[in-house]
Amino acid sequence: MSDIPYSVGEGPATRVSLSLPEGTAEAIRRRVGKREFSAFITEAVERELRGQILDEYLADYERRQGSISEPEQERARRVFDEVFAEEGQWPAAS
Repeated sequence: MSDIPYSVGEGPATRVSLSLPEGTAEAIRRRVGKREFSAFITEAVERELRGQILDEYLADYERRQGSISEPEQERARRVFDEVFAEEGQWPAAS
């Protein structure tokens, strides 16, 4: 995989091919309309990436420091969301 100068959510739009079950695609179209389809998919993918990045961080933290309680994990998620919402940047997925 090549190094790219963009973080998640940054850079110019690029066209990609995506296959979805027709029922899923139609449900998205009904919910957001044809014109907002790409934006909906983009937001969903970015949300998933953000969750995976946080999960990777928490797993690494637990390997180094020991287990984290569920309330501590939820607090970490809130802090993570607040920090990256303020900065407008996301860390790169590993």
